[in-house]
Order: sequence, then C-alpha cells, then structure tokens
Amino acid sequence: MKTMTCKQLGGACDKSFTAETFEELVELSKAHGMLMFQQQDTQHLEAMQRIMLLMQQPAAMEVWYQTKKKEFEALADN
Repeated sequence: MKTMTCKQLGGACDKSFTAETFEELVELSKAHGMLMFQQQDTQHLEAMQRIMLLMQQPAAMEVWYQTKKKEFEALADN
C-alpha cells in the first residue's frame, strides 16, 4: 500500500489516499473530487479547472498521468 495526498495529485488539500495501485488511488481521488464539487469547495474547484484544461491536451494529460504514476511507484510502501 502506498499513500499520496490530494495536493500531490494536483488537488487542493492534504487528504491522504492509500491504495495498492495508482489506478486505485486515482479512483479514490476522483471520489474525493466529486464530494468537493458537490460541496462547491472553491480551492478544489480551481484545482479541477486546471485539470480540465490539461485534459484538453491529450499528450500533456498523458505526461501528467505518467509522471504522477511514477511518483506513486517510487514511494515506499506504508
């Protein structure tokens, strides 16, 4: 199991997500993002806007994803 925070994933807070794989971690982060969207958390909405802009450039999004995945894989197990 490895842990990354919302901020490490491009978000706005220090909430931690722990998972076996990066893909599982992304799903936990998405669920957190949806909750923050429902609560209209301003800082998270701004972070989501940055990711949405990145998603408009598939090559840049892929670089971001692979970089974050490598960061996850380089972490020590909890």
